[in-house]
Amino acid sequence: MKTEIATFGAGCFWGVEETFRTTLGVIDTQVGYMGGTMRNPTYQDVCTDETGHAEVVQVTFDPAKISYEKLLAIFWQSHNPTTLNMQGPDVGSQYRSAIFAHSAEQKAAAENSKSALDKAKKFVRPIVTQIVDVGTFYPAEEYHQKYLMKRGLGSCHI
Repeated sequence: MKTEIATFGAGCFWGVEETFRTTLGVIDTQVGYMGGTMRNPTYQDVCTDETGHAEVVQVTFDPAKISYEKLLAIFWQSHNPTTLNMQGPDVGSQYRSAIFAHSAEQKAAAENSKSALDKAKKFVRPIVTQIVDVGTFYPAEEYHQKYLMKRGLGSCHI
């Protein structure tokens, strides 16, 4: 089986991971940090909002079962891509909306998807999601991995 990787930042990684983890065609998920300047950041480092990292979910998927475009659709629906550096009560650049493209094809698909949503006015405000090339992925601490699944929860929302 050929697999591919997609990396998304959409606020707190716990709920985002659970959304992708339970999607047909997704083989694995791992939460971590990407997009900053510090090497090997910890959760405590990232929470200072001084490292430049975003909380992200790295999604390993089977492109024969789910397309990258479908993952993008799930990404757009799973958070508010119009709020800069925040999702719900979580504020800081670590909670920014971001797509980290693993290839030129992923970057083009992400940019086309974002543009189409903005043109269709799917959101009241313009999308502020960053679309950048993938950087170094730093896995989050073990207690963050599959956090909601381990607790028998389906989402972070009340």
